[in-house]
Amino acid sequence: MATLDFPRMPGVLLLLLLACSAEAWTGEIRGRVFCDVCGDSTIGPEDHPLEGAEVAVLCITKTGEVLNYQAFTNLKGIYRIAETMPVSERWDSCLVRSLNSFHDRCTRRGDAYPGVKFTYPQSSGNSHSVKTFLYKPVSAPAYCI
Repeated sequence: MATLDFPRMPGVLLLLLLACSAEAWTGEIRGRVFCDVCGDSTIGPEDHPLEGAEVAVLCITKTGEVLNYQAFTNLKGIYRIAETMPVSERWDSCLVRSLNSFHDRCTRRGDAYPGVKFTYPQSSGNSHSVKTFLYKPVSAPAYCI
């Protein structure tokens, strides 16, 4: 019959608890992609969210590691990237770029900027919202002129 060595058990449990208590950090980046129907660089009642638009996110961690993410917008034109990692390896800075719109009419980039670069000072559980990316049609409808 096997016996348990109870004097050693608290040490083993303490070691297990210390190993499991490494501080985790969770970050989130979110934004939107819209069709700027009139190409006026503003979101108005004629504009609409772009479902399925592709967004790329590149983040550099506190340890210098480069992480690449890819996301697609939902029905409301919203994308979201989230990650949980050790706090010592959390995101330091990120670059977000809109890559493609798969909409049949809104296919031209409507932004003057190719991407958005920012530092990520947020504490765990907080998100960073990125400026809305815009696409526009090759030609604006007559009601826009």
